[in-house]
Amino acid sequence: MSVSQQNPIDLFYWPTPNGHKITIMLEETGLPYRVVPVNIGKGDQFKPDFLAISPNNRMPAIIDPDGPDGQPISVFESGAILQYLGRKTGQFYPSDERKRVEVEQWLFWQMGGLGPMAGQAHHFRLYAPEKVEYGINRYTNEVNRLYGVMNKRLADRDYLAGEYSIADMACISWTLNWERQGQDPSKFPNVQAWIERLKARPGVERGLAVKTDQPATDLASDKEAQKIMFGQRAT
Repeated sequence: MSVSQQNPIDLFYWPTPNGHKITIMLEETGLPYRVVPVNIGKGDQFKPDFLAISPNNRMPAIIDPDGPDGQPISVFESGAILQYLGRKTGQFYPSDERKRVEVEQWLFWQMGGLGPMAGQAHHFRLYAPEKVEYGINRYTNEVNRLYGVMNKRLADRDYLAGEYSIADMACISWTLNWERQGQDPSKFPNVQAWIERLKARPGVERGLAVKTDQPATDLASDKEAQKIMFGQRAT
C-alpha cells in the first residue's frame, strides 16, 4: 500500500531495544520521521510534555501529524506503535486475519515475555547494586527458555510468523544483547541464523544504527542515572 505522508512522524526515542523496534519499522516502510531524543538517563521521560503522549513515562512514542482522520495522533507502547504503522502502511502486518493472528501472537510474546525477561536479566546481571543470585539465575534461565521457544519455532521457517513482519522487528534488538543476558546463540542455531538473516536487511541495519545527538549514558557506572531509571514509585 502506498501512503502519502506529507509531514515527518515525530519519534520520541533513545537507542535501546524498544527504541530500535520503531526505527527499524520506519526505515523498512520508508516513512519520513524526525528523532526527538528522550534521554532516559537524565529523566526526560518524566517531563510533562512527554507524559502527555506517553503516560507510562516510557519511550518510544510517536506523534503522526497525518493521522487516520487527517489529524495528528500520538501512540505510546512499542507494540502498539508497530501495529499502528503496519495498519497505516499495509506493510509487515497482514490484513488477512489468520496471518495477522500469527504475527500478533509473536508480537505479544515479545512484549510480555522476551523483552521484560531479558530486561530483568540485564538488571540483575549488570545494574543491581547487590548481586542477588536468585534473581540472576531466575531471569537468565527464563531468557534461555525463551530462546529455546524461538529456536523451535524457527526450525521450519525463516521468520517467526512465516513471513517477515513486525514480530521479527520486535524481537531482533533484544536478541542482539544475548551476551548481557548470559546466553550463547550458538546453542540456538535457528535463532542465530534468524539474527543474521535480519541483520542482512538494509532497513534493519539502518534502524539499528539510529543515534541521537546526545551522548549515551553508561548505566552500569552512572549512579545518578540508576536512581532515575530504577526504583521509581507513583509519587
